[in-house]
This record gives sequence, structure tokens and C-alpha cells, in this order.
Amino acid sequence: MPSVQDQIRSRRTFAIISHPDAGKTTLTEKLLLYTGSIQTAGSVKGKASSRHAVSDWMDIEKERGISVTSSVLQFTYDGYCVNILDTPGHQDFSEDTYRTLMAADAAVMVIDGAKGVEAQTKKLFKVCTLRHIPIFTFVNKLDHDARDPFDLVEEIETVLGIDTYPMNWPIGSGRNFKGVFDRASRRVLAFEGDGRANATKRVAEVEAELGDPALDELIGAENHQALADDIELLDGASEEFDLEAVQTGRLTPVFFGSALTNFGVEPFLKDFLRLAPSPLPYTDSLTGEKVDPASEDFSGFVFKIQANMDKNHRDRIAFLRICSGRFERGMDARHVQSGRKLKLATGTAMMADDRATVDEAFAGDVVGLFDPGIFSIGDTVCAGRREVRYPSIPTFAPEHFARVTQVDTLKRKQFVKGVEELAQEGAIQIFREVGGGMESVIVGVVGVLQLDVLERRLKSEYHVTVRRQPLPYTEIRWIQNGPDEVDVAQLNLSRDTCKVEDMRGGKLLLFTNEWNVNWALERNPGLRLSEFGNIAF
Repeated sequence: MPSVQDQIRSRRTFAIISHPDAGKTTLTEKLLLYTGSIQTAGSVKGKASSRHAVSDWMDIEKERGISVTSSVLQFTYDGYCVNILDTPGHQDFSEDTYRTLMAADAAVMVIDGAKGVEAQTKKLFKVCTLRHIPIFTFVNKLDHDARDPFDLVEEIETVLGIDTYPMNWPIGSGRNFKGVFDRASRRVLAFEGDGRANATKRVAEVEAELGDPALDELIGAENHQALADDIELLDGASEEFDLEAVQTGRLTPVFFGSALTNFGVEPFLKDFLRLAPSPLPYTDSLTGEKVDPASEDFSGFVFKIQANMDKNHRDRIAFLRICSGRFERGMDARHVQSGRKLKLATGTAMMADDRATVDEAFAGDVVGLFDPGIFSIGDTVCAGRREVRYPSIPTFAPEHFARVTQVDTLKRKQFVKGVEELAQEGAIQIFREVGGGMESVIVGVVGVLQLDVLERRLKSEYHVTVRRQPLPYTEIRWIQNGPDEVDVAQLNLSRDTCKVEDMRGGKLLLFTNEWNVNWALERNPGLRLSEFGNIAF
């Protein structure tokens, strides 16, 4: 029976990030396909397709062919237990991605070989660098015409500011894609497509003595010569592989391949599992000390809450990243923020919307806990002699606002429940005007597509139809003064400034521009405003 330390050493927990359409969800599926976790890969297509990515479970995801929520997927492979945190690629859901990256020990950055480093990739990369976690790069879509690999590598270094080390090197691209050269083994993994999206014929994996005439026959004389020139240049220019630099986020190993045709996925997975770290320690905010993942005491934090994954039961699942020790079904634990004792009667492992009961799990794993309404994003759960508290996860300031009103006044109860539960997930922030009721709410989101998702989910999950009215606010500020310091109702504000409160009772101001923010500060001496707040529930 493996010890707790052995179990934790075998864990690999990573998030996959990319710009939309770079192939992130397809790569996720092919990893699951290789490991036997699923039997059929479903392409993420439009409305006409009956098959969709296994990690996409919402109706809107299946219809639009995008991921708008984070999925947690677990599989075993070659002695490793792997947790994939599949994140939304669309920029409107970057806050969900940010929270998910807080639960990852490494990141896989997928880049389109034809487009290079794109806008959303830059934003997500910055989040990774804040935590100094290892970043592995998979340059995808080599079965399509791609940019020169030297240009791609240089762009990663200059735009993202991270050193690169190509682990393999492509031989052509598009119709001329012949495979890759593995630099460590000095072998060529040859490729031959048969024109079907999910089919790949591996021709051979051969000793690659560059200059051997046999390679002329395998990949063509012209490709052979170009490869020999590239590898000579690459070996002369690049520095030695530095594992310590990889594990501190200063050097990214780069792999070339095609997720759609399965090519290069398995070699990438093997190298990733070998090089990626086992679960990393998190900091206890009470003491400032690092918590050893192999500690006997169980602890973890909630990084995601998802309502209504099971449409038959209208449940709520809190996704808990285990930071230390072992989870056992039925164990007693403490909810640190409230001080309440909990019995963790059920732990759940996820495969999109499919689930299985978990009897035990270890540091690095993610378990779903049934949430009766006590958890918030960032909460700590622990057991054992020592109480720990992990730092809270900050929220993004909303950039778009709308007034949302129920159409059928008889469904007020369902409307209130729906917006409150969706706000608890962190996908939206909801506010009500000071002194107002819940007949309508002001919703704040990072991206406007979140409003579409809100409207769709209220209708499909709570049977509530709403109308929404865009609002002109662009700036939000949390009032830092206590109720004894300032009377919000008596503040001297411009006419187009709105006084609101969040669902915890915190007071905020919504402004139409930065000028009105300064106007409020000048005319209300002692007023303290902040651009940052806690998760809005």
C-alpha cells in the first residue's frame, strides 16, 4: 500500500491555458483519450454537431463550441495520478481562469502555430508568473501551415519574457508536415495523415543519425537537409536544459505537435509528467509559513463553486484543492471562516458533469464537496491539530454593468435564488441599490458574454425569464469606511453616481467615469475608496 508521501509524489495538477481556438480543449480530450479515460474524442463544433468536448457540459458551451467554465478532470497514467484543470479560453471568463490557476502546480500553454502568442495568452501568462509556477508550451496545429518555428520561439521569449528550450523540432508544417525530431533521444517521430480529423498514422520512430540516407526516404531529402541545418543551429544557440529554471517558471520547455490528429500528444505527456513538480506547498496566512503537502493534517481551499451540475437535484458543488494530508470520506473537519465543524460525508471526483464518489484523496487532488450554502470562494477547510488559513482569492473589478429584472413577478423567489447562487459561483457580482429590494438587481461582470450565460442559465436552470438593461457605469469602488464613519445616504455625489451594496452588505459606489471618482473624494473629506473587494457574496 503506497504511503501518503508516495501518493502525493505521484500527483501532477496542472491547468491548461490558451487564447480561444488555439486547441486547448482538443488537447485535453486527446490526453484523456491516450490514458483510456474516454473512448471517443468529440470535436468541439457548432450547433449541428452531436458530439462535443467531454469537458464542456453547459448547453451554451456545446452550442457555441467554447468553454465558459473550468472543468476538473482526473486520470491515471504510467504510475501518475493527473488532475487537469481545464479553463475557459474566452477572455470574458478570465476571472474563472485566474481562480483555477490558484489551484494548479503547473500550467500548459497552448499556442496556435499559425498565430503565435495572442492577447489572451499574454493575460493568462501574467497570472502564472505571479505564482512562479512551471509553464510548459505546446505549439499546436502543425498539421496546418504554421509560422517558422524559430520565429515562434523568439516571439515567446520577447513577448512573454520567458526563456525557451525546444524539446522537439518540427519537420515542415501543413501538407508538408513530416513529424518531429526529439532532441533528447535524437530520434525522428514521423507522421503521415490520412485526411481524417481524428486519425493519425505513425510511420516510424527511428534512430535519427542526421545525414543517414534512410532519412531521405522517410521524410524526403529536402526536409532532411533543412532539419539537419535547423538542429545544428539550435544545438549551437540554445543553452543547456535547466530543470530548476523550469520549476521556478523562468524557462518553458516547448513542444510541437497537432492535438487534432493526436500527433505529439503522448510524447508531450510523458515529458511533462517527468518534469512537472509534485504538489507545491501553499502559505498559511496565519503564520506566513509554507504548509508541507505531506503533512498528516488535512487542509485545502475552495477555488470554485458550481451550481446545478446535476439538473435533477439542483445541487451545489464546492471544488476543493487539497493542499496537505489525506481526505477521507466521512472525516470531521473545520470550516475556518465560520468556525463550524463539518462532516465531509461525500467527496466527488469529476469528469465534466459525470461524477464518482471518492473514498480518499491526497494533496494535489481536487474533490467536489456538497455545499449546503456555507462555502465561499477562497474558504479554507482543515482537520487535525493545527488550524491553517489560506490567503483569500481576490476578485476582479467588474467592467460591465446591467440591470436585470424578472419578467414574471410571480417568480421572484426563483429569480432571487438564481442570481444569488450564480453570484456565489463567482461568475457574476450582484448588487442592489441602497434601500432597494430584489425585484431587480445590478449585475457586474468582467466580460459581456457572462451576461448571456447568466440569462441562459436563469432560464434553463431556474425557469426564470429576465430582461436586462445596459448601464453606463465603468468604475466601481468599495467604501472602506465603517458605518460609524460615514453615512452613505448623505454622501455628496454626482447625479450619475449609483450607491449600491453587495450581498454581504458591503457598500459600494458605481461611477460613469474616473472624473466622478475624484469629484466624490474631493467633496467628501475622509471618504476612503478601494478598487478591490472580496468575492461578491
